[in-house]
Amino acid sequence: MAKKAKEGRIKITLECTEARKLGVPPSRYATTKNRRNHPERLEIKKYNPFLRRHTVHKEIR
Repeated sequence: MAKKAKEGRIKITLECTEARKLGVPPSRYATTKNRRNHPERLEIKKYNPFLRRHTVHKEIR
C-alpha cells in the first residue's frame, strides 16, 4: 500500500545566497528532499550562471 504524500518527499526551491548581495538575479533550482530524514533546511553548492561560478544555495519556502 502506498504511503501518504505528507510523509514522503516534498518539493523545495534552492536559491543562491550571494547573488542578491551583488545585485544580480538569484539563480534558483527545484528539487525534492525526504522530510523525515532531513527536517532542517538544505544547503548545497550549485552553479550560478549569472556569477559564472559555484555558490551556496539554501532552501527557501
